[in-house]
Amino acid sequence: MTDASAPVAEPRLLLVTGLSGAGKSTVLKVLEDLGWEVVDNLPLALLDALLEAPVHRSEANRPIAVGIDSRSRGFKPALLVKRIKELRGAGGRDVQTLFLDCAGAELERRFSETRRRHPLAEDRPAADGIAREREMMESLRRWAEHVVDTTNYSSNDLQQEIRQRFGDTGQDEPVLNILSFGFARGLPRNADLVFDMRYLRNPHWDAKLKPGTGLDADVAAYVMADPAYEATVSQIEALLLALLPRYRAEGKSYVTIAFGCTGGRHRSVHVAERVARALRAGGHSPTVTHRNLDSAPQDGLEGKPPSASPAPGGKA
Repeated sequence: MTDASAPVAEPRLLLVTGLSGAGKSTVLKVLEDLGWEVVDNLPLALLDALLEAPVHRSEANRPIAVGIDSRSRGFKPALLVKRIKELRGAGGRDVQTLFLDCAGAELERRFSETRRRHPLAEDRPAADGIAREREMMESLRRWAEHVVDTTNYSSNDLQQEIRQRFGDTGQDEPVLNILSFGFARGLPRNADLVFDMRYLRNPHWDAKLKPGTGLDADVAAYVMADPAYEATVSQIEALLLALLPRYRAEGKSYVTIAFGCTGGRHRSVHVAERVARALRAGGHSPTVTHRNLDSAPQDGLEGKPPSASPAPGGKA
């Protein structure tokens, strides 16, 4: 029975800001996967219109994440701090700010690697724009309740950090992450369950399939044709569907299930996607991350090719 006298939680509003290149897009994508309503690069002048827009009753308490930074039209840190104070003073919302920081040298490396220009240094070195933006944003950094330094974070590390900080949206379901990875590139941190998919036939040694990934239909068909595939993967799905309610009953907030193969591009990717679909059909809401999907295929990481690999349904 619900206690009618219990206080009703205020809807959450998270302003996501920080230095360009520090990971705002990654953060907003994770929050969206967690069920937040996400709006990026919103002009500050339109914030009130967003908050006052009518919504269906079922969406009234859905948390909102708004990305605002130096690229947003009319962006001024002092005005943003002032507006945050006004929103808090008005009450009715749990207003917080997340500031993403990063060391200058790492930001320069990221801009160089992606070949993007810094928004505050279109015709100058990225270092100039980084220094200018850091000075401009300092007051906002001091004001933020949440400051995350992403200097030494991989994309997956940042995703895990955001899930741990903001994954509780008022539901008793644990925040569920499905991860694929390559054993040759290191075990993932914070994995609760790890399943080794290296027993399945490896598409890497098929010249036509090697450049592809487990997201491709021909690679998936190759993996699924392994005689051991269906019986084992279906048992993994059944195990997880049995375990997750027990984790929830024990109050576990976060569950990361990792599927590994040698390089992290074929077998683990396909199985992670399949298992995620099965869990969604079972009423869960997993987020899927492919840690090594964009890594270049390397024969040296895959060990020795099989001496005789029979074609599915055929002879060796």
